[in-house]
Amino acid sequence: MPSSSWSLLDCPAPAGRLKRWLGVRVIRLPRQRVVIVAAGPGQLRDLLAQPSSAVPARSVRIMVYWQAVRPGWAGAIDPLPRLRRHRISLPLRRRGLASVTFALHEPLPLRDIVRSGLSALLPVRRLPMPASPDIAATGVLPAFLPPAARVRPLPPPDEIRPTDVLLTDDPAADPSAAGVVFASDRLTAGGAVLLDAIRINPRGRPDRTATGELTLVLGEARSGPTVRSGPLDGIGLDQLTLETVRRRATVAADLAGWSGDPAAAAALLVQIAATGAVLRAPHLPPAVVKLLSPELAAVLAEPVGIGTDPVALEVRSIRQRRAALRGHAAELVLPRLAAFPQLRALPAVSAILMTRRPELLVPVLDALEKQSYPELEIVVGLHGCPPPSALAAWVSRCARPVQVVEVPAGVDFGTGLGIVTARSHGSLVTKVDDDDTYGPEHVWDLVLARHYSGATMVGKGAEFVHLEERAETIRRRFGNAESYAESVAGGTILIGRGDLENAGGWRPVPRSVDLGVITRVKADGGLIYRTHPFGYVYHRRAKGHTWDPGQQYFLDQALRTWPGLPPYGEFGAASAGRSGVAGLAVAGAAQADQDG
Repeated sequence: MPSSSWSLLDCPAPAGRLKRWLGVRVIRLPRQRVVIVAAGPGQLRDLLAQPSSAVPARSVRIMVYWQAVRPGWAGAIDPLPRLRRHRISLPLRRRGLASVTFALHEPLPLRDIVRSGLSALLPVRRLPMPASPDIAATGVLPAFLPPAARVRPLPPPDEIRPTDVLLTDDPAADPSAAGVVFASDRLTAGGAVLLDAIRINPRGRPDRTATGELTLVLGEARSGPTVRSGPLDGIGLDQLTLETVRRRATVAADLAGWSGDPAAAAALLVQIAATGAVLRAPHLPPAVVKLLSPELAAVLAEPVGIGTDPVALEVRSIRQRRAALRGHAAELVLPRLAAFPQLRALPAVSAILMTRRPELLVPVLDALEKQSYPELEIVVGLHGCPPPSALAAWVSRCARPVQVVEVPAGVDFGTGLGIVTARSHGSLVTKVDDDDTYGPEHVWDLVLARHYSGATMVGKGAEFVHLEERAETIRRRFGNAESYAESVAGGTILIGRGDLENAGGWRPVPRSVDLGVITRVKADGGLIYRTHPFGYVYHRRAKGHTWDPGQQYFLDQALRTWPGLPPYGEFGAASAGRSGVAGLAVAGAAQADQDG
């Protein structure tokens, strides 16, 4: 192991002997044939960032131990030029040996073939964008690019420029040319630290049950049964290390005496931060801090005390990984590094709010206006009720684009939701309920989850429940966060406009509209992903819900209880006073069929 290395101490042995022993192995045979044996799809992703994956191949067989992200789910390969035939073989049960075989008329770089095969094993989908740059690379295989990115040699000139963004380590390249970004090593470009958020993310992190601490050491490589190490000029965290870090509550990193490459150190810190393991890094060199996004640097500067409130530690984890992802994810950051500021790095989101109770609109509209996500449109559907004068006044002063759509009272809720959605303009659509609580980062959380999960629909679980009769909020068990799921809370659904329309849109039903569209997405082969639950509180009134198991049902599930709303900034600065809306909610309970 080279002296310029990183080591994580106190690591438990990775789960499964196969992962520890096999990893990923590439066997090259005569006539440009390749056999790849991997312990899991994650190891194949690691392979994409290796220089050896640029070697051409004509015939490739990938064998991997595979577990379906959801029972019955299977992907499909991405299109490949020169493809002669391919075959996908998946295990009969949810897990087992899977193989993907390719035969090509002419050889292609192994990386392109593996990337195509990954799509058959894992969900990989780009964010829906109205415009985005085409990327080419010369002399480098950047580890920060997601698998969906097509990295290739610079094509010859055509009637338009051959590429929009050129990633190069060639010092002779013209730095004034639009789109030229210098990638001097495999984790930085244009002076910024970048990461592949499809590979480095908190997916699978058990926030509530994450325990223990790892110690990060830079410099001389360490060895031992509880140590995981790697070169600082490599891809950073490999798949097994990622799984280990995600399960830990904290990582202690003391870089007080670090005098090596600041970019290599910053890249590793960014990756750890994106997994959700809380970084305790009290002494970061200024040169390292300078390479972090201002938001992430500010989060890491806050002390983390031993014995911190577990919920506060979860909040810190969420703030940290959010900062790492939106400040360093290549797909979000690279366009603005490449002199394309006119291209939005984020898809537009339309927040769809249907109500028959305009008296409840003030808190939820205020929460939507305060969302930190910049590209947000608000569309209010008034279901059989005239617009109150206060709504018109709010629309006139709101800095965001707002539409108000009047839906006739005789139209059922699902049809009305379809009418309102048709009037929206966002590439992504999120449903908002009129009497729930939304923190300021709620929409950002959903967009990030959509990016790194590749799911058709994302949302949050109704883990925080406000019982308005008791004026208190409970936290209950609600499945696993940061994982693929069978459902999400209806008031948090986020889905691409095209995906919603391809699934048939909203069903024309008077109630259970959320269940209707979730069922349609799953029947259409789509995946659902549930991110962390913070920033959303589901409100329960005394009566009027289409599904009403009784208040005791929620109390019996309570893990923790707070008066009012939980006192954390994720739920909004004024969350403590939000329970005062309870009287209005009870007064409007007779209109319960709009709960979806």
